[in-house]
Amino acid sequence: MSTADVAEKPLVGTVDIVLFASVIGVLLYWFCGRKKKVETAALTQKLVLAPTTKISQDDTSFIGKMKKSGKSLAIFYGSQTGTAEEFAGRLSKDAQRYGLKALVLDPEECDIEELARMGEIENSMAIFVMATYGEGDPTDNAQEFYEWLQNDRDDLDCLSYAVFGLGNKTYEHYNAMGRFVDKRLEEMGAVRVFEKGEGDDDGNLEEDFVRWREAFWPAVLSKYNIDVREIKRRLSSCIDRQFRLEVLKDFPEDKIYTGEMNKLKSYITQRPPFDAKNPFMAKVLVNRELHKAGERSCMHIELDITGSKIKYDAGDHVAVYPMNDPELVEKLGNLLNVDLDAVVSLNNTDEDSPKKHPFPCPTTYRTALLHYVDIASVVKTHVLRELAEYAKDFEHKEFLMNITDTTEEAKKQYQDWVLTPHRHVVAVLEDLSSLKPPLDHLLELLPRLQCRYYSISSSPKMYPTSIHITAVLVRWNTSTGRVQKGVATNWLATKKPQDLENVCVPIFVRKTQFRLPFKSVTPVVMVGPGTGFAPFRGFIQDRHVQKQNGKQIGDMELFFGCRKKSEDYIYEDELSSYTQDGTISKLHVAFSRDQEKKVYVTNQMTENKENIWNILNSGGHIYVCGDARNMARDVHNILLTIIKENGSMSENEAADYVKKLSAKGRYSVDVWS
Repeated sequence: MSTADVAEKPLVGTVDIVLFASVIGVLLYWFCGRKKKVETAALTQKLVLAPTTKISQDDTSFIGKMKKSGKSLAIFYGSQTGTAEEFAGRLSKDAQRYGLKALVLDPEECDIEELARMGEIENSMAIFVMATYGEGDPTDNAQEFYEWLQNDRDDLDCLSYAVFGLGNKTYEHYNAMGRFVDKRLEEMGAVRVFEKGEGDDDGNLEEDFVRWREAFWPAVLSKYNIDVREIKRRLSSCIDRQFRLEVLKDFPEDKIYTGEMNKLKSYITQRPPFDAKNPFMAKVLVNRELHKAGERSCMHIELDITGSKIKYDAGDHVAVYPMNDPELVEKLGNLLNVDLDAVVSLNNTDEDSPKKHPFPCPTTYRTALLHYVDIASVVKTHVLRELAEYAKDFEHKEFLMNITDTTEEAKKQYQDWVLTPHRHVVAVLEDLSSLKPPLDHLLELLPRLQCRYYSISSSPKMYPTSIHITAVLVRWNTSTGRVQKGVATNWLATKKPQDLENVCVPIFVRKTQFRLPFKSVTPVVMVGPGTGFAPFRGFIQDRHVQKQNGKQIGDMELFFGCRKKSEDYIYEDELSSYTQDGTISKLHVAFSRDQEKKVYVTNQMTENKENIWNILNSGGHIYVCGDARNMARDVHNILLTIIKENGSMSENEAADYVKKLSAKGRYSVDVWS
């Protein structure tokens, strides 16, 4: 190696090291700098996006939805049978005519606390259409709202409101829910825009609503500074459709609703808990005739609830989802010349509405007519008025416009042509042959087919895996010569387990306060003519099982009535057996038509007034089940007389005594009109 070579090596190594270090330094700087930039960018992004995300988050409350869609009216409904919901929908359509925007809301599906935010919406207003259920109770979907109203607060001064209540004067607590809502909202600081309206289902509920509605809207229009003179012109014109038809070609069968109430295929894949939106498909075990003779029919039906986890008590109600008469559906399809098996969907034109469809969609026209809409009840005035637009014959159109007017003469015409002969939509289309509405519009207008409630006529102590129904078959001839059939009972009559295998009925149970006393030794009086006996069959079975298990039971005095012993004395053998073994202490049966002078349960009560008084005076309970219009009212009056005479009380004292019995749960009624 030369000296030059030796001298060069350290020099080259130093340069390499310097270059290497420089490269490493650059790389580290680039890496660290880039990382810092990325971290800084990420941090900046967080700082920027955090408030942006917060601002863009949707307010999912009903107030948020109203603000987003420019709506100023919130219409809440408390509905058990669908009528209040229907009225709420009609008020919403009215609002649309006047250029106002409304949101129809189920109080069960929204945070009612948000009412305190109504002041955030300019010229806002809430309308409450509230039905009363049973003995002054809120409907199932208004229960939480009812409880909320009982809070001690007074911060609703931002709320303008109006109330329309639905009730039945044959019940003691007529329109209790509507009155309670109206009173409490005012007490909480809300401002009433228009006086409370009340509809009587025992009279003419439709007429009551229309009369209130006619006076209500001018007050609202005045609040919104809308020209009141426009009312008649706008009401006379056909409104825009709420739902848009979509015909679905080659749609997958497994995506089509076939009668389910809410969830697709829920009738096939059954999962508890079972309720109104998720009914249980109960197998029909027994369907036998109870009447021994005569033209009338009364069915005893037993439904299997094995594996459903459904619990019930004697006195509860079972709800049945029926199906319309297939023959009536075929007639309607033929009259309108439509393919009933076409798959369709009716979609809400208001994208912000929580109600996307009038019933489960997509489905077929046939399924909609069989399971989802009511085609057997009389057609209401607002439906006829919209259908009039489709009458090709001018006389037919004029006729429909005349009978749906608001004059007294029009009301009489509607009574004579629609109500008295019970003209349903098929009858109307048959009798007015030029009337050819699109079936999808008809489906939009008709009310939903509702479930039917029956008092359970069995006890879980004796029948833990089945629920029994006692129902009279409803069928009569109308003045037009048509046979009118009760939807549910005629459908149930076809459910014969001996004819078909796995005959099922969609059901759920509704709890009631119609209960036997907690103590088995407490004596009871039961008044239940005809199928009003149903819940008492469960009561008697309850006590019978307790007696068999060695428990002491109190006196059970039953007042039962029917027309003729040889024809409609239902459960005669059972009643005889329970009387013989002492479960029923005293049985009083009134056969109204087995003698020249008619005898009713009320007559039997009068003859046994001392027994009734002694039971009540010793802490006993009295129960009444059956017809509200006549029987229950007569029983109530006789009870007043018994208390007044045997308790030596004045009229007012006797009335107070009965009220106290009711308040303490010692006087209970389960009646229908």
